[in-house]
Amino acid sequence: MTRTEYPDAPRLAVGGVVIHQNRVLLALRGKPPAQGEWAVPGGSVHLGETLQAAVERELLEETGLHVQAGEVIYTFEKIERDSQGRVRFHYVILDLLCRPLDPETPLRPADDVLDARWFSRRQLAHIPVTETTRTLLEKVLPND
Repeated sequence: MTRTEYPDAPRLAVGGVVIHQNRVLLALRGKPPAQGEWAVPGGSVHLGETLQAAVERELLEETGLHVQAGEVIYTFEKIERDSQGRVRFHYVILDLLCRPLDPETPLRPADDVLDARWFSRRQLAHIPVTETTRTLLEKVLPND
């Protein structure tokens, strides 16, 4: 397994943007980076795995939700340095639009996720959301 903390190269990760009934699925991160913040659920791409397969696997692992992954809709980098200036995390993250296959199924947060919930645009103003997630959702989430 590759190291995610203090890596020797950037790591590729995916996120799943799932919108259902004008609400978006977010996960409360339980580990760094973004620990304690709500973000699009997702994680690392495994060797030999397509982007779509990776995001479908990660959403099932983290939230219990089955999705069909579509196209990449947002790309960004997450680079975090420690107090000595060393790169602690470096991710290149591709967010894919996903269609929920079983949206009424109760969410089951697991893996490195503390909670998973559906949020409207209005609710986002009252929770700690990562800056990149907020920027993305302002573009794709319908107004309440």
